[in-house]
Amino acid sequence: MLGNYEEFKKAVYQLIKLDLNAYKERQMKRRIDALITKHKITSYTDFIQEIKQNTVLLDEFVNYLTINVSEFYRNPDQWKVLEEEIFPQLLKANGKSLKIWSAACSTGDEPYSLVMCLSKFVPLSNIKVIATDIDKQIIEKAKKGEYNEKYIKGIPQEYLTKYFNKIDDKTYRISDEIKRCVEFYRHDLLKDPYPEGCHIIICRNVMIYFTEEAKTEIYKKFNESLKKDCYLFVGSTEQIIQAQELGFKSHKSFFYRKL
Repeated sequence: MLGNYEEFKKAVYQLIKLDLNAYKERQMKRRIDALITKHKITSYTDFIQEIKQNTVLLDEFVNYLTINVSEFYRNPDQWKVLEEEIFPQLLKANGKSLKIWSAACSTGDEPYSLVMCLSKFVPLSNIKVIATDIDKQIIEKAKKGEYNEKYIKGIPQEYLTKYFNKIDDKTYRISDEIKRCVEFYRHDLLKDPYPEGCHIIICRNVMIYFTEEAKTEIYKKFNESLKKDCYLFVGSTEQIIQAQELGFKSHKSFFYRKL
């Protein structure tokens, strides 16, 4: 036993303002305990003292909590709906400049995919995607735009040829013209203000880690952030229960329209 987990959660919140109560406890505690044991630290109290003075370990801790799994054009059928239905509809109703937010964007695969997908309809100079994540290290990695070949396997060949440069046997770098369309910054879905007036919000494969109470609050805030008749795009393992009570209507699987 590493000690009192409730006291540990309070100490983490005081230190980095991350509310562990909003995450599903069993899986989060298991991850944290594994990290602490890996560093041969024997108690929560000692771990808190260590991360107070060791910024490298603190960054590793935050990175470990925010499960960063991403790839370009993940679940291609859903991207097809976005390209063939959602974007054309939003552009027709709102003009060429859409406000797009990629929430919990991880290593940048998703916001860069959004730019490439939207480039079929409007010039890159008209595209601006807000991309946010709670993990500062991951944001810095996303800004670099360098990816192992296994993460880009889903990219349509036309985009791979046009927007990527191979920098060694297994690594590709996305072009600066795509990078310039994305604005990255740190954001905590649980406590920071949300962007306003969005036409589409993409938040995929992160809600599964939150408690039902936290999910409800986040979905309410997403709804407030969206313009009427605009969309929230969620992950393939996620579904909004009682969507109508939260101000949404299911459009197609994984797409919800603000009422």
